[in-house]
Amino acid sequence: MTAQEKVLITGGCGYVGTRLVDEIIRQTSWDIVICDTLWFGNFTQESNRIIILKKSVSELIQSDLDSVSMVVHLAGIPNDASAMLNPALSWEVNVLHTAHLMRLCEKSESVRRIAFASSGSVYGVSAEERVTERVDLFPISTYNKTKMAAERVVLSYSDKFKIYIVRPATVCGFSRRMRFDVTVNMFVGQAFTNKTIRVLGGDQIRPNIHIEDMCQVYLHLLCEERQVEPGIYNAGFENLSIRTIADQVSVLTGAEITYEQSNDPRSYRLDSTKLLETGFVPKRKIGNAMEEILKKLERTELIITENNFSVKWLKDKINSLEEFTYPI
Repeated sequence: MTAQEKVLITGGCGYVGTRLVDEIIRQTSWDIVICDTLWFGNFTQESNRIIILKKSVSELIQSDLDSVSMVVHLAGIPNDASAMLNPALSWEVNVLHTAHLMRLCEKSESVRRIAFASSGSVYGVSAEERVTERVDLFPISTYNKTKMAAERVVLSYSDKFKIYIVRPATVCGFSRRMRFDVTVNMFVGQAFTNKTIRVLGGDQIRPNIHIEDMCQVYLHLLCEERQVEPGIYNAGFENLSIRTIADQVSVLTGAEITYEQSNDPRSYRLDSTKLLETGFVPKRKIGNAMEEILKKLERTELIITENNFSVKWLKDKINSLEEFTYPI
């Protein structure tokens, strides 16, 4: 991959960001600037190629983008439940902060490529067998709607940069900045801790992607030598029911499964043919994620704490947050 480039990663100390930084260090010679409030801590490796700016995206200034040629915008309020803690603030962070970042990129003399982490959940409830990038969006939650609006903001600069909108499936797998509030990870955590998996609903179909493949998607799109066509790309490779995921964890761990009603109707499949046609090859399965997480829990290399759950970690703090200071 191209040497002597610099990438800005917003939310670079987050769940995906921490692993992405690892992969950039391992596979490239790029220098890395991370913008993150460190609300959940800093689990990035030490490297003289990394600069960490402890600030919100809204606090970025023009000089922070000096010599930056690529931007990966991961920062934002992470899921439906977190967004509902303060919907107005969620719009500010996910949309207005994005607009601020794009204005800085526009004034930059070095930025050429931008990847934005949207969400596969922007499709909402879809009965389509093949949910391609051409399917109409039907966002049904505040989080989904803010992601759709942020996409529009980023895409409005398509005449100025190579822009890649990524609509990820639910990410799973181990990260030093771990999350146990996403389906696969949550079920493994429940099975290990309680010997019981709690399923809400069960028939909803959700796409999934291993965190290692998620990181490789960003590297694949941003690598200038590959010359991947800018645009919108789904990123998800296992479309499974919640029940099926729970069954897999149960077989692995021996945990029992309990079922309750769910008020979350989201059910959709992602078709990632467009991404695969660019030459991307996924290498990991959700089964790999389950095994990795379970082994680390068994070896006490991973301990479940409150900051592994976004809503639990944020709900006691959000009322004290002021405008444009929501943690990312």
